[in-house]
Amino acid sequence: MSDVVGLLLAAGAGRRMGTPKGLLRDPDGTPWVARSARALLDGGCARVVVVTGAAAADVAALAAAPGVRTVEAPDWAEGMGASLRAGLAALSADDAPADAAVVGLVDTPGVTAEVVARLVAVAVGHGPATLARAAFDGAAGHPVVLGREHWDGVRAGAAGDAGARGYLRGRTDVLLVECGDVGHGDDVDTPRDAAGTTA
Repeated sequence: MSDVVGLLLAAGAGRRMGTPKGLLRDPDGTPWVARSARALLDGGCARVVVVTGAAAADVAALAAAPGVRTVEAPDWAEGMGASLRAGLAALSADDAPADAAVVGLVDTPGVTAEVVARLVAVAVGHGPATLARAAFDGAAGHPVVLGREHWDGVRAGAAGDAGARGYLRGRTDVLLVECGDVGHGDDVDTPRDAAGTTA
């Protein structure tokens, strides 16, 4: 069986939110970072790596759980690209690197374990060559599945806030996995967004 891991990007300063998103909590007190990591684990990821940056120690403390480890992106302020590079570097350095990573964002509360499970099923079926992303009502979004064969290429092109966008653009081998019936991909960028969002 393929080994699929979760990679959760939670390093940003959350400038529009007014605080790092990795520190935010749901109304019931659940940290966003813990909820997002739990969705990855419950969806079938063997383990989760959380990439921290702003308020790294505090975010790591909120993320702490069995099956979850954190890595800090030293150049996190550059944007999502730096976080993705750091996360993929950490996964590549594992003694037995996973076949694929499900890459999620800490500010997408509508990504449920059911969404993750559909992506993990695709990753298990396609292994290290997998390229896939969740789609919500036909629109491509997050999470994104990156098979190990693509990690070096993604890292080479990840810069600023682009993440894997440049690597995926124009490719015909990216599978879209419809998930609109089990979640949503809306990201939460401002306090107003947060007030109107339910997981």
